[in-house]
Amino acid sequence: MGQDGSTSKDGSSAGVSTNTDRERFLKRRREFDCIIIGGNTARAERYAITPCPLVVISRHKSNVLLTNPNAVWWNLDPEEALTKAKREFGPDILIEAGPSLLLEYLKAGLVDQLEISITPITGGEHLIDLNEALRGFEITEDKQVEDTRFVTAKKR
Repeated sequence: MGQDGSTSKDGSSAGVSTNTDRERFLKRRREFDCIIIGGNTARAERYAITPCPLVVISRHKSNVLLTNPNAVWWNLDPEEALTKAKREFGPDILIEAGPSLLLEYLKAGLVDQLEISITPITGGEHLIDLNEALRGFEITEDKQVEDTRFVTAKKR
C-alpha cells in the first residue's frame, strides 16, 4: 500500500509498489500452496504466471484463466473458497486480494497473519486504513528496508 493507504494507482497495485516491495513479494509468494484473488484483482492485475495454483473467486470468469495454466475459477463465497483451497492444495494459503476481499476475510476472522508493505507513494485509489486492518492483530515485525516499510502482524 502507499503511504496514504492507497492499494492501487492508475488501476494497478504496481502503481503503489517499489522495487524493494516487488522483490520481496515475488520471493514470498513461492512459499505458499495456493494464492487466492478476487475477480477485480484478476481483471486489473497480470497473473499470467504464478508459482502455485491461483484461485479466482468471482461470479464471472476472468481472462487470467486463459493465460495461466495454474488458475482455476470458483464461484464461491470467500470462506467456502478458503476451505476448499486448503483441502485441495494445502494449508498455506496466500490471499492477494484487493481491499474489498481482504476486508471480507478480515471481518470474518479468517486471516491468521497479515503482511503489509508501505511505500512512500501517494495519490492512488482504493484506500484502506492501516490501523483498522491491523485491529485484532499483534505486530510481530516492523522494519524499514530502503524506501519501504514491512509490517507483519499475527492474529491475537
